[in-house]
Amino acid sequence: MPELIITKNLDVPGIDKLDVYRQNGGYEALAKALRDYQPDELVDAIKTSGLRGRGGAGFPTGMKWSFLAKNDKPRYLCCNCDESEPGTCKDRVIMEQIPHRLVEGVIITSYACKVHTAFIYVRGELVKAGLQVEKAVAEAYEAGLLGKNILGSDFSLDVIVHRGAGAYICGEESALMESLEGRRGYPRLKPPFPAVVGLYGGPTVINNCETLATVPAIIENGADYYASFGTEKSKGTRIFCLSGQVKKPGNYELPLGIPLSTLIYDEKYGGGIQDDRELKAIIPGGSSTFILTPDKVDTPLDYESIAAAGSMLGSGGVIVISDATCIVGAILRMTEFYRDESCGKCTPCREGTFWLTEILERLEHGHGEMRDVDLLLDICDNLAGKSFCPLGDAATSSITSGVRKFRAEFEYHVTHGCCMTGPGSKKSHTTEAAQPAGTR
Repeated sequence: MPELIITKNLDVPGIDKLDVYRQNGGYEALAKALRDYQPDELVDAIKTSGLRGRGGAGFPTGMKWSFLAKNDKPRYLCCNCDESEPGTCKDRVIMEQIPHRLVEGVIITSYACKVHTAFIYVRGELVKAGLQVEKAVAEAYEAGLLGKNILGSDFSLDVIVHRGAGAYICGEESALMESLEGRRGYPRLKPPFPAVVGLYGGPTVINNCETLATVPAIIENGADYYASFGTEKSKGTRIFCLSGQVKKPGNYELPLGIPLSTLIYDEKYGGGIQDDRELKAIIPGGSSTFILTPDKVDTPLDYESIAAAGSMLGSGGVIVISDATCIVGAILRMTEFYRDESCGKCTPCREGTFWLTEILERLEHGHGEMRDVDLLLDICDNLAGKSFCPLGDAATSSITSGVRKFRAEFEYHVTHGCCMTGPGSKKSHTTEAAQPAGTR
């Protein structure tokens, strides 16, 4: 097994408690940061490590920290734990099983960015995760790891855990800030960007849970150690959330650059396709990324390689689709999610996601027309890049890539009134009808 960084000691009994976490080296990175580094030196160390944001965009973390405006306004840190991308379940594991690693990362990042008030924004549905983080923060306060003069230094920090109400849009950084300020989670117009005018009008750094949970290991072991993993431009390890029709779905921490086929087929990880079926499609970075076909299965899992293959690494949610699945039905299910999660602020997204779902419903249930296939693409063209925030783009990714690569299946729904494959196909119905009544 590759060396673990983020999920190291994850299975140690009681690791969610402060005393066990410290017995296993917890908060030593914080002590080192406060003792041996000035804030700007920490920013430089993160730049050297090559750490990139694990929330989806993959922006260099140290560079983002360095963008904070230098003015007299209070600075803030927002840790985005509003994990809600379909196919992604890594942040929840960190919060539930080793919450102090996240808290330690928040403290080190706050020190590096000269922040004295930090927020951890946890998705409302993640009840256990929220409780675990709240307990970890309370333990940290009691032990003098939060509050005034942390570990005898002149650095002070308050951390506030905020529970969201369960809106996908609040994973978008500006909508998250609106929610924190007590307003409805609508995205803000950019510019200005959060690094200049963010939470309460102050310079704000916003990072994903996994990103900040990686920081302690970088400081403890050194930037060069972390940079020794991964590829030249995609450094380190990350947690891949493998789901769909694989034999062993789960979270796997692996170095960036490992082949997609290794994650899916290696016995230590996915173990192959369920029922030994053929691979039909892969969504490599959560449902908001473009679908890849089996000829891309050996693509390295790093930002540049996945982009060259025609998709995005995104949140690391790798969704595997076998040849037993109707691609039209799968895309319909994903589009329903984006329709329901659209905040409704802008017309293209509010109306477009509704229309896309209506057309896909017609096609899936055998009531569509051939022109509907091109109508889907036309609506996507009027939605992607024309919505107020990236949710509009996210809603179109599976449709545009699905039609481009599986157009025959969409047209089959029109000509035959049913799915080409899967439970809704004629073959499936014929097989079921041929079975004795007692075995159906």
